[in-house]
Amino acid sequence: MRENSRLISSAVAVAAISVLASACTGQSESGATDDPNAKTTITFWHGWSAPSEVKAIQANVDRFEAQHKNIKVDVVGNINDDKLNQALRAGGSKGPDVVSSFTTSNVGKFCSSGAFADLKPFIEKSKLDLEKTFPKVTLEYTQFEGKRCAMPLLADAYGLYYNKDAFKKAGIASPPKTMSELTATAKKLTKAKGDSYEQLGFMPNFHGYETTTEHYMGSWDQTYFDADGKSNIAKDPAFAAMFTQQKKLVDELGGFEKLEKYRGTFGDEWGAKHPFHTGQVAMQMDGEWRLGMAEDAKVPFEVGVAPMPVADDEADSYGKGFLSGTVMGIAPASKKQNAAWELVKFMTTDTKAVVEFANAIRNVPSTFDALKSPDLKLDPRFKTFLDIAQHPKSSTPAGAVNGATYLQTIEEFGYQYEKGAVKDLKAGLEKTAAQIDTDIAKAK
Repeated sequence: MRENSRLISSAVAVAAISVLASACTGQSESGATDDPNAKTTITFWHGWSAPSEVKAIQANVDRFEAQHKNIKVDVVGNINDDKLNQALRAGGSKGPDVVSSFTTSNVGKFCSSGAFADLKPFIEKSKLDLEKTFPKVTLEYTQFEGKRCAMPLLADAYGLYYNKDAFKKAGIASPPKTMSELTATAKKLTKAKGDSYEQLGFMPNFHGYETTTEHYMGSWDQTYFDADGKSNIAKDPAFAAMFTQQKKLVDELGGFEKLEKYRGTFGDEWGAKHPFHTGQVAMQMDGEWRLGMAEDAKVPFEVGVAPMPVADDEADSYGKGFLSGTVMGIAPASKKQNAAWELVKFMTTDTKAVVEFANAIRNVPSTFDALKSPDLKLDPRFKTFLDIAQHPKSSTPAGAVNGATYLQTIEEFGYQYEKGAVKDLKAGLEKTAAQIDTDIAKAK
């Protein structure tokens, strides 16, 4: 199926983009008139590539086919957003009917450009009550400016992993709940070794595994854009507070250069030599999948799991966290959109399907019923992530017409600020906000 990534002529590209533009405001006449009860074959593209994940996807597809004997599903894995966008623009009979993405921050682009079809007609026809089915944040990251072009398929919740053995040796009774406590705990757990570390309490650098600006912001009550759609990062004090806190953590744990040098000794994020697994760091911000990975790596210490610490002046919101997840949609050029919807609806709303998939790949279920299901076969510590996913103050970044571009702009600023290249935080945030506004204006 990779042949769909080939270059296409300008004429075809223009035609395809025209089709996509109309698809987000309503189903194309040819796309939504198929008979969902007719015998047909649809193609489903997803991004999973690990053998266990691919197996889990196929198991869910098998369940779907058992219930919908007229619909056969051809599954194609390891499709990233670049490949997906190329295929959706190209259209054609060899393209996908059902699509999925791990990048929730691209939903704004998917919806506004028409890359994913508008799901409103299907949802209304199926009489789905979305607010009673899904947690609030998952509904937020699957729509943009009132247009719902995606459905949530499993969620990712970020928390704090900690080495209980290291905590015990340091005389620390419980995980930190506020950012100032995180700093104090990280310092207490840090053991110097010459110009490096024997053990680092926490790796704060923005290039560290999962310690990105957007993940940190899950610990603050923040608003990325104001009511007029302009970047709010220079006006909302939460952003300056986060950067100030992160920079303080960097400085008090040894400074940017020393930390970066130590970071260079870390193993791969997805392998057994991850720095948390090896004991190089005693605390780690990470998603729910890390728990299973740590167990698979047979780490020689007891792993603790807790919500990420929150801003000092938001201590009453402890328990919240950063959320994201996988989204599913329908290709606007598909001629089998009704059949495609049946698969999307099954994989995202069927409780058994959601629970079995969550069990298999160790992700957070994306529906209320699945979150409460007695059939969840997960480590008891996993409940921390189930609670974060349902916390009323958990959050995810706002959508934008140019997808994750504005988040990358904030991250680039973070790289400059943490190493001291930018001295004036206020001016730096104002410049970054102006760049975000310029980029969004160009994308419209």
